[in-house]
Amino acid sequence: MILGAAFRVHTGLGPGLLESAYLICLAFELREKGLFVEVEKPIPLIYKDMELNCGYRLDMVVEKSIVLEIKSVETLLPIHTAQLLTYLKLSGYHLGLLLNFNVELLKHGIRRVINGYRDPQEKALCPLCTLW
Repeated sequence: MILGAAFRVHTGLGPGLLESAYLICLAFELREKGLFVEVEKPIPLIYKDMELNCGYRLDMVVEKSIVLEIKSVETLLPIHTAQLLTYLKLSGYHLGLLLNFNVELLKHGIRRVINGYRDPQEKALCPLCTLW
């Protein structure tokens, strides 16, 4: 469902827009499918015994289990994957999808991060990550 919605958004809008446009449209698509979507969900930064309210936000959380990090960049870099991994660690979520909409074919802009490991060739590990 998530990837199917992302493909619909990319097909409808094309590359080159701001991340915020893709974020809002993807949230709309997912909600239309009946999924629970949280946009720009705040997460605290906890260091030792101190909680810092630094304003970190997850771009999107779907069904209280999958973190989506939306990008619109020329090329996904290792730092983008590292950022998502850090967000997963801070928030306690297990699965994340890094989606770069600034590509000709969206399939080239998808990275999956699971427990610190990224494998873009791996089949979807949950039913929400399928195309339909």
